[in-house]
Amino acid sequence: MSIKFKSIVMMSSALMLGACSAADNAGDSAIIDKPDFTPANGQYDIDALEALGRVSGAVVSPDKSKILYGVSYESVEQNKSNLDLYVMNLDGSDNQRLTRTADSENGAVWIDGGKKIAFMSPVDGKQQMWVMNADGSGRKAVSNVEGGIGGFLLSPDESKVVMIGSVKYSRDAKDVYPDLPKATGRLIDDLMYKHWDEWVTEIPHPLVADFNGSEVSNVTDIMQDEPYEAPMKPFGGIESFAWAPDGSKLIYVSRKKTGMEYALSTNSDLYLYDLVEKTTKNLTEGMMGYDTNPAFSPDGKYVAWLSMEHDGYESDKNRIFIMDMASGEKTDLTTDWDYTADAIAWNPDGKSIYFIAPKDGVTPIFSIALADKAVKVVADGTYDYASLAPVDESTLITMRHSMLMPNEIIAVKDGSATQISNVNTELLSALKMPTVEKRMVPTTDGKEMTTWVLYPPEFDPNKKYPAILYCQGGPQQAVSQFWSYRWNLALMAAQGYIVIAPNRRGLPGFGTEWNAQISKDYGGQNMKDYFSAVDDMKKEAYVDADHIGAVGASYGGFSVYWLAGHHDGRFAAFIAHAGIFNTETQYLETEEMWFANWDMGGAYWDKSNEAAQRTFATSPHRFVDKWDTPILITHGEYDFRILASQGMMAFNAARLRGVPAEMLIFPDENHWILKPQNAIMWQRVFFRWLDRWLKPQVAEESR
Repeated sequence: MSIKFKSIVMMSSALMLGACSAADNAGDSAIIDKPDFTPANGQYDIDALEALGRVSGAVVSPDKSKILYGVSYESVEQNKSNLDLYVMNLDGSDNQRLTRTADSENGAVWIDGGKKIAFMSPVDGKQQMWVMNADGSGRKAVSNVEGGIGGFLLSPDESKVVMIGSVKYSRDAKDVYPDLPKATGRLIDDLMYKHWDEWVTEIPHPLVADFNGSEVSNVTDIMQDEPYEAPMKPFGGIESFAWAPDGSKLIYVSRKKTGMEYALSTNSDLYLYDLVEKTTKNLTEGMMGYDTNPAFSPDGKYVAWLSMEHDGYESDKNRIFIMDMASGEKTDLTTDWDYTADAIAWNPDGKSIYFIAPKDGVTPIFSIALADKAVKVVADGTYDYASLAPVDESTLITMRHSMLMPNEIIAVKDGSATQISNVNTELLSALKMPTVEKRMVPTTDGKEMTTWVLYPPEFDPNKKYPAILYCQGGPQQAVSQFWSYRWNLALMAAQGYIVIAPNRRGLPGFGTEWNAQISKDYGGQNMKDYFSAVDDMKKEAYVDADHIGAVGASYGGFSVYWLAGHHDGRFAAFIAHAGIFNTETQYLETEEMWFANWDMGGAYWDKSNEAAQRTFATSPHRFVDKWDTPILITHGEYDFRILASQGMMAFNAARLRGVPAEMLIFPDENHWILKPQNAIMWQRVFFRWLDRWLKPQVAEESR
């Protein structure tokens, strides 16, 4: 249930020692380093997952000789993570650690020709912009924005910076009744008063300022008095801004709507702000869907961006558009390419655009030419590529991951991809990892469905294994070679399960028709696709057909609830996290109404709306009378997308039906489970439940 902004996230002993000049501004007791972890008997377990380093960043230096990047580790004891900065040569040699502090250094970029680095870190608990020397010395906070910043982007000549600040949005009690200073009531008179995991009391605004290398000054809110978000919550970040090459203009993304109008629409636009004239122009007026991720061509003649066609459809095809800045002419480069793009970056030659897109169960890097719209594969394989940092006309730096490994940094040159970071190589080499196989499964309507199957380490086809059906969320997010620190399919397989992960109807990477089919058909073909995948695997002698579970989150949680009332004995256990149980209450409880209207078809009270009536007729809560299989339900109370009441209703229904059930509620988590100790608890409860019902010998031994 989320907009298609992708957020894509063990050092060797030598790397962790770092450069002698690395910053060390806090006591070692507060610093989170690479954990001292050795896997027992090579077992890939929850502790091994938590010990992995998380790679991010990958920014090429101005002279194209070095790469700046971040690595974060989690501390279970401190119940948090911390990110530090590293630098290496373009070929991966000479790794050095630049920072070693108790505070993360985020969003780092090179400045001053590579002599310095700008980044974000806290000051009195609020994120500010900092600068330090390229060797990690000489740290200095250079901004002092009230409330802190959420990101920054320097102009090409580094004389200006745009920062993401925040401004007050809603009324609080003292605004209405100053004589009641301790009153806590929120006075609400329109929709979008909550979003994802927060009450909307502030919204982000772009703050443009001067920068002289050591100080940010003359901060100006270029949307002063406008009650609109820029960037858009909850996932929009610094990719929502683009400086013209001469620094005289700035493009920003905003959906200039509030309240109910905001809740019903995905119509964002690109706005061009002229720093000299102080004027703003809507570049995409009349384009009715999401317009995001602007990027100027190297010569400034064009701007490229991602554009969806339909208002209200958040999982529409992301087309790649360009605009001639002189004439205003717009061109869709992807008219003949039937897939959705996730990220774009200009080739330095200005003749083509790199982009990342899911296709056929993986996420390669492509390029598309401006002249003839020809699409070429730049880097592929059994991986998902996750970022774009072009170096020259034939070279780029990227990150990639798979179901068997988290992000590492990759150099791509002339179509050849080489891994140049080894943050987790040592630990992964000590683990007994599962194997992954691509399987084509026939569907009930005569098509073939790409399905990933993960087999336990040291798999023996002469033995029988319990299995897990993985139900994807979104509902339109690819089941590609994704890596997750919670829904980690390799971890599931490593516990002795065969994992079945189908690219059922409604997932990107197989054309717009396949992706769009799920809307207004929640209980339809995609559920048949799940049954097809399970039934196909049950034919294999090594699958214990009596012990198959189904698990999923968000729309995957909806899927589990729906399957519980329709599975005809296929499953022996269920786990649903943050799932929709009652679509009628979900329609009124959720906040982004465009999603509910597009995917569900409209309001449940509109009896003349056949599409909506079909959706609500297939709500999982209507089939509880057929529930007969043990179910675990988990949820976070800060989840304002799918309220925890959905999980509580499902748990109560199961118990009232006499179905074995457990519920795990986190009062301090949202749609995800983010805190380290909560994440470990979630994993322990997850596998305890599956082992109890899918591994009879484990259940017997635990009695």
